[in-house]
Amino acid sequence: MEDHEQDRRTVEQIRKSRNLVLGLSLAGFVILVFFISIAKMS
Repeated sequence: MEDHEQDRRTVEQIRKSRNLVLGLSLAGFVILVFFISIAKMS
């Protein structure tokens, strides 16, 4: 039973970190597009 509890906790940690990486990369992409569009306008 303890192993099952540990597995579930590890899966939640992996899912949380993956969501964090996805969010950061998406934010970085949006910022990149934003700066490129500003550079093209000026």
